[in-house]
Amino acid sequence: MSKDNRPPLTEEQIRAYTIGELNLLSGRILIVDYDPQWPELFKREADRIRAALGPRALRIEHTGSTSVPGLAAKPIIDVLLVVTDSSDEAAYVPVLESAGYLLRIREPNWFEHRMFKGPDTEINLHVLSTGCPEIDRMLMFRDWLRSNSRDRDLYARTKLALAQQQWKEGVRHKCGTFRGCSRAATGRERYHECR
Repeated sequence: MSKDNRPPLTEEQIRAYTIGELNLLSGRILIVDYDPQWPELFKREADRIRAALGPRALRIEHTGSTSVPGLAAKPIIDVLLVVTDSSDEAAYVPVLESAGYLLRIREPNWFEHRMFKGPDTEINLHVLSTGCPEIDRMLMFRDWLRSNSRDRDLYARTKLALAQQQWKEGVRHKCGTFRGCSRAATGRERYHECR
C-alpha cells in the first residue's frame, strides 16, 4: 500500500520503530471532554520548542483532537514540528533531548517521521520534513473538524463508541480502528490518533 493508505502496523513493526520500552495498549481508550487548557498547554510546548530550536523550527502547529475546540479527545496534546530534514537527527534531536523531550518513534519508511514525548506535559511531538504531504493532510483534517460541526460531531460519536470497546490486541488494531473512524466519519485519513 502507499504511504497515504497504509495498513495498521504489526507488533513486530511497532517494536522496530519504537525507541525504548514498548508499551502495548490494552483495554479501553480514555477519551475526555474538551479541556479549554489544551491550547495553553500547546502554546507552552511550542514556546519551549521554539526557544530550543530557534530557526530550525520551521513550523509548529497544534494538531489532533485536542486542537479542535469542543471535541472530546485523548488527553494528549499532538504537536507538529516541521524541520528542514527530519532524517537529519543531529540537527534537532540532541537539542530537543536537552530540553527534556524523549525520542520514542523513528519511522524511516514513513515520511521519516519522528515522535517525541514531552518533559512534563502529556504530548506527542511529531516531526516531519518541510514539503511532506502529511503536513497538509494533518492540518486540513484539523481545519475541517474545526469548521464543520456536523462532521466533528459524527467523528466524536464514532470515536467515543470505539473507545468504549475492550481492546485486546494492542496498538496495531487501535491504529487501524481510529484511522477507520476518521475515514468513516469524515472521509479523511488521520494517522496521529494511533500514537
